[in-house]
Amino acid sequence: MPLLQFRRFWQTVLYHVKTHVGIGIVCAVAYFDPGNWSVDLQAGSSFGYRPMLFVILMAGLGAIVLQTLSCKLGCVTGLDLAAHCRLLLHDHPKHPLLVRRLVLYPLYVLSEAAIIATDLAELLGSAIGICLIFPSLPLWAGVVITALDVFVFLLISDPTRKHSRLFEVAVIALVMSVFACFIVLIVKVKPDWPGVFMGYIPSKALFKSDPDAVYSAVGILGATVMPHALFLGSFMATQDRHSPPPHPDQGTEPDLPLYNLSSRVKKGIKELFAVSSTDTDIHIVEAKRENHSPTFIRQHLTHEMVDVISSLLLLAVPINSAILVMAATVFYSVPESDADANDITVAGLFDAHDLIKARIGKGAAFVFALALILAGQTSGITATLAGQIVSQGFINWRVSPFLRRLLTRALALVPSVVVAVAVGRAGIDSLLVVSQVILSVVLPFVAFPLIWLTSSRRVMRVEGGQDHSNGWILAVVAYGIWVVVLVANTYAVVSWGGLT
Repeated sequence: MPLLQFRRFWQTVLYHVKTHVGIGIVCAVAYFDPGNWSVDLQAGSSFGYRPMLFVILMAGLGAIVLQTLSCKLGCVTGLDLAAHCRLLLHDHPKHPLLVRRLVLYPLYVLSEAAIIATDLAELLGSAIGICLIFPSLPLWAGVVITALDVFVFLLISDPTRKHSRLFEVAVIALVMSVFACFIVLIVKVKPDWPGVFMGYIPSKALFKSDPDAVYSAVGILGATVMPHALFLGSFMATQDRHSPPPHPDQGTEPDLPLYNLSSRVKKGIKELFAVSSTDTDIHIVEAKRENHSPTFIRQHLTHEMVDVISSLLLLAVPINSAILVMAATVFYSVPESDADANDITVAGLFDAHDLIKARIGKGAAFVFALALILAGQTSGITATLAGQIVSQGFINWRVSPFLRRLLTRALALVPSVVVAVAVGRAGIDSLLVVSQVILSVVLPFVAFPLIWLTSSRRVMRVEGGQDHSNGWILAVVAYGIWVVVLVANTYAVVSWGGLT
C-alpha cells in the first residue's frame, strides 16, 4: 500500500509539472537576457560584490512580487495587463478623450518603447555572440543574421499556445546550460566567498560612492524587473492548461488541396496574415467582462504562483548573482601585482569573453558566446510576443500575429543596424546598459496599473463573491516596491544629469 501511494504521489506531481510548469520559465528568460549580462558585468567590475549583490537580491524579490501579481491578474480575470489598461482608460466615464490622450496612449507608447529597448538589447547581444565566434564578421552583419534567425521562429503561429511545451523545454535547456557554464567559470576564478555573502547585506556604499553606482543599480533594477515580462506573464496566465485544445473543423475544403503543393502554400500564407482565433476569443471575453470561474482559478492559480516564484528565485537571482560575482572577482578584486588586470576597470561582453578565453580556454569562451546567442534569441522571441500582446491590448490593433511581430522586430532591427555601423564594438556595452536603464524608467508606469488592478476588489472578485485582490500587507509591499523604483529612477537621472 505505501508503494502504491508513493507511485500515485509522483504521478500527481509529474502531471502538475507537465501541465503547469512553463509560465515561470518563460518569464525567467526576460531576467536572463544579454542586457542583463552587460549590466551585471559592468556593475561587478566597477563596484565589486558589495553593494551590488544586495541590489540584485532586492531586485529579484521585487520581480517575484510583481510577476506573481501579473500572473494572478491574468489567471483570475482572463485578461492580460494591456487589455485591462484599455478597459480602464479608453472609455472613462467623465473625461474619455482627455484620459485617452493623456494617459492611455502615452502609456502605450512607453510600453512599446520598453519592448523596443528590450529587443534592441537582444539583437545586439546575439550579434555580439556571433561576432565572438566569428571575429571577422562585422557587427552589423551579426545583427542582420540574428534578426533573420528570429524570423524563422516567428513563423510559428503562436509559440505561447500551440508549441508551448517545446518552447518551454528549449528555455529550460538554455537556462540550465548557461547556469552550468557560469558555475564552471566561478569555480575557475575562485571568488572570495565571505565577501560574496557579505555582498547580500545592505551597505551605505551605494549612496556614498560616485553617482555611477546608483546609475548601475538602477540598470540592474531595469534589467531584473522587465516591463514586457509583466505583460507576457499576465497573458500566459489566462491560458487554460487543463482543457484539451479544440479540434480543427472538419470540412471538405482541406481534403483536396493537400494533394497540391501550391494550394497548400497559398493556404499557409493566407493563414499567416489572417487574424488569429485568439484575438476573437479575447474580444469576446472583453465584451462580457467576466472573470474566470472559481474552478478555473482553483486549478491554475496556486500552481502558477509556485512556478513563477520558484523559477525566479532559483534561476533568475542565482544566475544574475553568478554573472556579477565572476565580474567582481576577476575585474574588481584582482591582485595588485597583476598589472594587466588592474588596467581593466569596466567589463563588457567582449572583455568577459577575452578573459574567459585567456584564463580558462577557448572551449569555455565558445560556450560563453554560444550561451549569449541562445539567450538573445530566446529573449527576443518573448519580447516580440510581448509586443503583440501590448499592441492588441492597448489599441485593439486587430492584425495578424505575424505582421505584429514583423513590425516589432523591424522597429528594433533598424536602430540596431544603425548603432552597429555607427558605433561598432566600442560603445555597444554602454548602449546595452542604457537600454536597461530605459526599462527601469518605464517600469513604474507599467507597475502602477498592475498593482492598482490586483488591489481592486471590483476587478478581482469572481462569481460567488470570492475576492482575490491583494491583502493589505501585499498591497503595502507592492506599492513600496513601486516607490523605491520611482525614487531610484529620479535619483539616478538627477545624479547622472549632474555628471553630464
